[in-house]
Parts: sequence; C-alpha cells; structure tokens
Amino acid sequence: MAKKSSKRRSPSDLRQPAGHRTGAAAGPGPRGDALERKAAPDGGAPDKGAPDSGADPHLPETALGAQKPGAVRIVSCHGDESSESSDLADLPKLLAAPDHRVWVDLSSPDDDQVAAAADALGLHPLIAEDIQERNQRSKIESFDEDVVHVVLFALHYSGEAAAAEVDFVLGTGYLLTVHDGALGPSAAAPLRFGVEHALAKGPDFLFYAIADTIVDGYFPVLDKLGDDIDDLQDRVMETASDWTLQRLFAMKRELVNLRRATSPAREIFNQLTNREVGFIDPKHIVYYRDVYDHLIRVTDELDNYRDLVSGTLDIYVSIVNNDLSRIMKRLTGVTVILAGIGAVAGIFGMSEAGAALGGAEAGGFWLVTLGVIILATGAAALLRRIDWI
Repeated sequence: MAKKSSKRRSPSDLRQPAGHRTGAAAGPGPRGDALERKAAPDGGAPDKGAPDSGADPHLPETALGAQKPGAVRIVSCHGDESSESSDLADLPKLLAAPDHRVWVDLSSPDDDQVAAAADALGLHPLIAEDIQERNQRSKIESFDEDVVHVVLFALHYSGEAAAAEVDFVLGTGYLLTVHDGALGPSAAAPLRFGVEHALAKGPDFLFYAIADTIVDGYFPVLDKLGDDIDDLQDRVMETASDWTLQRLFAMKRELVNLRRATSPAREIFNQLTNREVGFIDPKHIVYYRDVYDHLIRVTDELDNYRDLVSGTLDIYVSIVNNDLSRIMKRLTGVTVILAGIGAVAGIFGMSEAGAALGGAEAGGFWLVTLGVIILATGAAALLRRIDWI
C-alpha cells in the first residue's frame, strides 16, 4: 500500500540552475519559476557537498527515477498531500481519486509490469507494444485525444557517448516514464525540491522538468566530445597513424548516432509548443519553448562537431598523401643515381672485372669507375640539396 509523506511544500519562485544554460536568458521571468537542480560538473551524479548559493541546504535531494531493473516508483498528489508507492497494484486506487496527479516510473520493466501499468492507465495497445520493444526513435505520437507518447534519449559518457531511450506517456492527470535506469542518480540530476513539487503543478510540468533534466545532461557529454575532438586533432598533426584513422571513424559514428537520437527531439518540442494539447497548461508552454531553445543549441553543436571531424579526416588524408609524395621523391632520387651507374656499366660491360681485380686491366677501367663514382656522388649531393633524398 502507499505510504503517506509529509505535506508538500508551497510553491515558491526558484531560480535557473547553473551550468550549461547559456542558451536561456537570465534574470526574472517565466524561467524563474522552473525547478532547480544541482548536477556534478561531469553531468553525472549530483554533488551534494558542493556549495550552491540560493539553495536551501535542508531540502532533501532524492533520485529522480527508479534505479534497479524492475523497480517501480509511483508518486501521487491529491490536494496538499502527496504519497509514494512501489506497488503497481496501488495504481487503480490512486487514479480513482478526484483531481489526481500521478507519476509512474518503471525501470527496465518486464512485460507484465508494462501490461499492468497500461491496463491501469487505459493506454492504447500500440503504446504498450512500443514501450515493450524499447527500440524506438525519438518521436511524438498520439493514439487518443487525451494521451501522447513521447520518446526521448538520455545521453551518458563512458569512454564514448551513448544514448538510452526514455519513454513518456502523458495523459490527463498522469505521467508514465519507462527507461533502463537513465533517470537514476548516475545519469540524471535529482529535482532539487522533489518530484512532488513539480507534480503538484501538473503532470505536464513534471514532464517538462524531467525532459529539461535530460536535455541539460546533453551538454556535459558534448563538452567531453569536444575535448576528444581537440585531442584527436593534435594526434593527427603529430602522426597520422592507423589508430587515429580508426578513432576518426568511431567519432563520426558517435556523432551520427547522437544526432539521430537528439535531433528529432527538437521537432517534438516544436510540436508541443505550437499545437493545442488539452492536458498541457498554456502557462507551461513557455517552459517547453525553453527546452526547445536548448535543443537547437545541441543540434548546432553536433553539426559543428561533425564538420570538425570531417575537416580532421581531410587533414589526415592530406598528411598521408604528403608522406607518400615524400617517399616517392626519395625513391625517384635513388633510382636516378642507380640508373646512371647501371647505364655506364652496361656500356662498358663487366667482362673485364676479374682481370681488373687481378691487376691485369688497363687504366681506362679505373678512370671510368672513378668517373661513375664522381657522377653518382654529385647527383646524390644535388638531390639532397633539393630534398629529394
């Protein structure tokens, strides 16, 4: 059964979180009412010991979503009270309450858990099927007038960038999220004032808060990719090895995968901000536009990185071609020297070499030999002077 928690805190004006948020204007405005999060500099787990001006140190920081595979987290708000449960059997009772606001979070669920949540929420069978497959692209679909299915991707970096699918099902009075741990403490910063604070404003606002957290996590990953590209450019200039070529192609593959995962999200929030969705409060549209602005910046940075990698690949090809030209020049210089010696030897023949070594050959043989040596030395000196050998 669900366990009661203390009464939720009254909403208050919260400031914009620090970090990679330069795409949004600072200062007072609609953004000032957004939820505040505190993430570690590397985009991973929150640094609870780091100072943050303006924050209340007595407010708890809890993980955003369920962490272990098969774990369930259900948060509901009714009036001024909130409750939390980890049993899907409590879901029908919570949904039956008047003016309910419910968040259901599933971490790597099995088919039975997805079916139970879908039955309790009355989801279309195609939505449940897409969630079970866990192999979707970023998209937004609406099977019913009051239900929308959104697929986003959370990014994480462990040697190379990777994306994890997060499914959102937003309906009247509820939000369902399904993921494989992407909303756990290692990948997403917790909501500073707790999930209840956002859910009290409506499931649509909680959806914005979680999506905003996911998009905020893109920037630390992009920063690390930028550092990798800078390091790779330095390595290419030092030596164009097979390793650098392999890393260049791996980097291109990473960027293609990241763009495939993140680029459609821009269109998703463009649709959410430009069409009427009955269960999204018009007052919250400005927050969705804020996420849209950040996604534009993400797309621009990915395009810049792709151009940098393509330019680095061109530099690699140029260096390899220059090295090949240098080798061919040296081989040509050696060929000139050996060809001259071979021509002289072919004219005069080598039939008298034995007699010359025995001291019975005439002095002309030695004069020709000396001339060949002088000419070869002069040719080598000239080719060396023009950097051909």
